[in-house]
Amino acid sequence: MESAQIALSTLTPGFADPVHDTQAVFRTLLDTLSRPGTIGLIGDVLPEPHRARAEPAAFAALLTLCDYATPVWLAQPDTALASALRFHTGAPLVDTPANAAFAYLHDAEALPPLESFAPGSAESPEQSATLLIRVDALTGGEPIALRGPGIRDTATISPVGLPARFWRERATLAPLFPSGIDCYLVCGTRLIGLPRTTEAKVN
Repeated sequence: MESAQIALSTLTPGFADPVHDTQAVFRTLLDTLSRPGTIGLIGDVLPEPHRARAEPAAFAALLTLCDYATPVWLAQPDTALASALRFHTGAPLVDTPANAAFAYLHDAEALPPLESFAPGSAESPEQSATLLIRVDALTGGEPIALRGPGIRDTATISPVGLPARFWRERATLAPLFPSGIDCYLVCGTRLIGLPRTTEAKVN
């Protein structure tokens, strides 16, 4: 009993109001993915102390999207985040990106080739991976022009901290549609959605 109490006392808290907060975060995630280039804000839904190293937007997204049937891959070890995901969502943690439904990358430079992740199939495109990638900033970097569904003409983003190969590797996955990989770029409590349908071109 004592060891259980110690474990719970050191556990990273989840949502203060799980039903309401999950709905609010899900709406933000859906909105940013359906309107690529838009910066979404995850509200103040995570109580202190926030012991997991993950960005608040990424942690909130994982709490919202994950359950016992969605394997998660953490690119960088994070004991607090791993424990919180197991406790709050029941999501299993996997050792390889190929087996992940969701992946969190705290260090974008350590991003493995995008082909390492499951793209789904033409029959089951939903069985693809969704990546949450921490960046240093969502603005101030090299401009990237976005085109595709949900964008009127073009949109421009300028994240800081992504390896240049990320954009090339995304482009090589485009012919696989409807298979592919959806991504969120996260920084603090903000995020940008990059669905597989979005064409990105470095200006």
